[in-house]
Amino acid sequence: MNNQARRFAQYYVYCERGYDTVPPHIHPERLNAVRVAIATLSESAFEHHFGDLYQQLRSHEDAGIERVVPIPSAAKRPDSVLYRKNAYLGVNPLETEFASEAESIAARHGLDLSAETLETRSLGGVTDAALDAWREVGEELAGLVDAADGNLSESLELAGTSSLHMTYIDDRGEEHVTDSDEPFDRDPDARFELPVMDAGSLSEFQDYLNHNLACQVRDAFVRMGLQPPEPFQILGYGDFEAAEQYKRLDMYPNYVDPELETQGLFSKLTSLV
Repeated sequence: MNNQARRFAQYYVYCERGYDTVPPHIHPERLNAVRVAIATLSESAFEHHFGDLYQQLRSHEDAGIERVVPIPSAAKRPDSVLYRKNAYLGVNPLETEFASEAESIAARHGLDLSAETLETRSLGGVTDAALDAWREVGEELAGLVDAADGNLSESLELAGTSSLHMTYIDDRGEEHVTDSDEPFDRDPDARFELPVMDAGSLSEFQDYLNHNLACQVRDAFVRMGLQPPEPFQILGYGDFEAAEQYKRLDMYPNYVDPELETQGLFSKLTSLV
């Protein structure tokens, strides 16, 4: 209950004062923005960002599919792992009302926005000088938007994802997390933590990640003691820690269970804070 009240207080301050008080991975608006960004990716762009996770899951179903990362020998069982993938939001400046200004700012730093494929661009191989230039462009554009009291929410897109990594339990019950390569030096806007599962086709897996993030949005509201907005009053697996709490704590129904009836299941949450 204390954790629930703390999360509610963080979200209340964010809503009422606009302060960045909510951690990204439990921020319902950020999670939903990532969901929308992933849902609108082309098949090639989705495979670019999540093909490694898809291939790894498929390798558990088909021995002929090579694993992207080996399962550590210390893992209790090959299926006792959770695959992790971090996702980061960004802004496509060419999709904003500040597109011409963004192109001018970029040109002054020797960058050509029109030559970039923003949907699939990778930071791999980019020089330090180029990264500094991109950072300066971003800071100048952010200052311009702030001065104009602009809103860039409609131009959010998936800017990058981490390398595939995992958490696993060893024979002694201790948890381990493998290393990952991150595209940005900041907290991710969403994190997937998936057990071994049937991923289906690539398009079905894209739909599944959409649903998983919708369930994470639900989890963010539920764990604040708030009734989720109606589109997120759904059942299914979202956040791993939330799923574990639904099983252990009597104060929560098991929202992961697809057999539950949603009628009236979320209405009582408003009285928990």
